[in-house]
Amino acid sequence: MSNKFYITTAIDYVNAKPHVGHAVEKVQADVLARWHRDILKDETYFLTGSDENSLKNVHAAKKEGKEILEFVSENVEHFKKLKKLLNLSYDQFIRTTEKKHFEGVQKIWKNFKTEDTYKKHYKGFYCVGCEEFKKEKDLVDGKCPEHLTVPEIVEEENYFFKLSNYQKKLEELVEKDEIKIIPEYRKNEVLSFIRQGLEDFSISRSAERAQNWGVPVPGDESQIMYVWVDALSNYITALDYATEGELYEKFWAENPNRTHLIGKGILRFHAIYWPAMLLSAQIPVPTLILSHEYLTINGKKISKTLGNVIDPEELVEKFGTDGARYILLTALPYNSDGDITWERMIEKYNADLANGLGNLISRVVKLNYNSSAVMPLAETEEFSEYMENGELGRALSFVWSIIKEDNKFIEENKPWKLAENNKEKFKEVTGKLLSDLDLISYLIEPLLPETSQKIKKALETKKVEPLFQRIK
Repeated sequence: MSNKFYITTAIDYVNAKPHVGHAVEKVQADVLARWHRDILKDETYFLTGSDENSLKNVHAAKKEGKEILEFVSENVEHFKKLKKLLNLSYDQFIRTTEKKHFEGVQKIWKNFKTEDTYKKHYKGFYCVGCEEFKKEKDLVDGKCPEHLTVPEIVEEENYFFKLSNYQKKLEELVEKDEIKIIPEYRKNEVLSFIRQGLEDFSISRSAERAQNWGVPVPGDESQIMYVWVDALSNYITALDYATEGELYEKFWAENPNRTHLIGKGILRFHAIYWPAMLLSAQIPVPTLILSHEYLTINGKKISKTLGNVIDPEELVEKFGTDGARYILLTALPYNSDGDITWERMIEKYNADLANGLGNLISRVVKLNYNSSAVMPLAETEEFSEYMENGELGRALSFVWSIIKEDNKFIEENKPWKLAENNKEKFKEVTGKLLSDLDLISYLIEPLLPETSQKIKKALETKKVEPLFQRIK
């Protein structure tokens, strides 16, 4: 019987079209889903979606002079196009405006322990971009450090969640890796935050301020659920938590592999707020949280205001689907933000794909080899470890080290000459090269799926198909 694996991405605000920052996370999650589904043969479910009930979307719709639902629905279609554009294999795209989501979130709220929620009057600094109240100490020069905007001062009566009730339990879960956080330094960051003492947080806003947009609080129509209750719940409402359907039982309630892939900016909400709410509602907590860094462009945060947004369509037009996937996966280092520029992306594409992998396949396929010379696949524990830890850039570096070695091996052995004067050596050299290409096609199957199939086909038919054309 196969294992089960459930992976989710963050759901995106749909106040604008997607950019490469959105795309990189979807591709990362797709790679991990394909690794589990196609290589490890786990029963896999991959979820992504759109966060439609936030104030950010309300403000953006108003600015465009459109009805909120009409506005978000238009942008949702752009996000859905990423599936075909980047060859994503997700099983479901959840919209938080769906009926099953509303019903599921309200069920979670009703299941909170009575001692964990209360209503109080509150005044504070509110950042619409973060959808979060900020402490004055969190601001830099009076601005949100994440969005560089001055928060609104909001004063109203809201419901709060008593996070402090779960301080010890959360510390224990994270410390013992029952909620495993990767990378390790992010785990330490979460533990440090917990140990400083957890403060209660707002879980609703007034229906008036929300412009009646969002999920109403059960039994109190004057309040709309706060985005972090509403949005985070998508991970189980998509699985039909409201009716405790088959998907929920299979991939959440009874599944030991519940994985969230998210950016570092929302780690605290996923590693602290979300598990606390689940504990209160007597629902299992996630088992693995993979936190990635940010993608920047020319050293600056991706921003519509700065005008430095790159549309994923532009990448695919320039580099093709697998070329775009490769660029995105290798652009994001494991432990620091990754920066892209058009110049560096073209340089990397030409060096690694056109001159590297493409050149290797072309050279090998042109040899008059005997396909029976292929040796069994080598052990790849190092590669597997990178994949399990979500170190996808390192996984690709591992593959490319084989490609570089093989191109060097061809130069040193000149198999086209051996074919004429040393048949035995020729068989040995081509056997190694064919074996390596077989291994490469196997390893890149979840990372660059189309390219993997093309390599296999080229080796079978002995026909050269240019995989990656050089770009000027």
